[in-house]
Amino acid sequence: MDPAIEQVETVRDFNRYYTRRLGVLTDRYLGQDRPLSEARLLFEIGDRADVRDLRARLGLDSGYLSRLLRSLQEQDLVRTRAHPADGRVRIAELTDAGQRERADLDARSRAGISELLGRLSAGQRRQLIDAQDRIRRLLRLAAVTVRGAAAGSADARRCLRAYAAELAVRFPEGYDDAALVDPGELTGDAGGLLVAYEEDQPVGCGAWRRLGDRTAEIRHLWVAGPARGLGLGRRLLDSLEAEAAAHAVTTLCLGTHRALTEAIALYRASGYEEIEPYDRSPYNQLAFAKRLTQ
Repeated sequence: MDPAIEQVETVRDFNRYYTRRLGVLTDRYLGQDRPLSEARLLFEIGDRADVRDLRARLGLDSGYLSRLLRSLQEQDLVRTRAHPADGRVRIAELTDAGQRERADLDARSRAGISELLGRLSAGQRRQLIDAQDRIRRLLRLAAVTVRGAAAGSADARRCLRAYAAELAVRFPEGYDDAALVDPGELTGDAGGLLVAYEEDQPVGCGAWRRLGDRTAEIRHLWVAGPARGLGLGRRLLDSLEAEAAAHAVTTLCLGTHRALTEAIALYRASGYEEIEPYDRSPYNQLAFAKRLTQ
């Protein structure tokens, strides 16, 4: 069997086992008289939630979400009302009966998981939790999308501002955001800017800028704190390299500050070798270069 097909089938098999083990496929999730979809909605509503946020968070279309809410309303578990500050926005909140139902769901879920964990040794439980943490990180990384953005776009500006603000704190000498690359230099064959998105929120960025006929530099590679540890920095760097190579760039260089130890480690692990500084930026205390494979 083709290795890629075998990997797909392995994930599908795991999904089937996991959903069967947790009772997701039954219409009586955790022994209650409702399916997983309604139980999950009770959990996500919490005390109160904006219906638009629920739709985005759960990835549901408006019609399906409305049907779920209507079913829970008919069971007197949820009520909806207009937002006090904006009549166009609907708020969903749990009734007293809904609060009791959610508490019961939580208790049943904890009891079921506790029973499963109780059958494992302490070491095996630790292995299971570590494996789940790693699966979660990899699934988050797989769900992140990286795409080109106009350097002057709102998402690009948001990322670059966050990048500059972080460096201003981490660098002993501070950071002047005037050092950010001119957006006009990141268009066409002259360069580009990539933004990473997790659940439609920008969580990282990076740019490349042409320096010569076959040479370019990496600029402003940044990942937001909550998205660190996923491997997203490497994903962004690989994507920047691929985009630069597609524009006939054969050598990439970059400069970085000694305070950015994690960035330095990433560059070295990605095949960048230290070179003499190639510009006069006070923030580029170390310089690196890499030959790209076309």
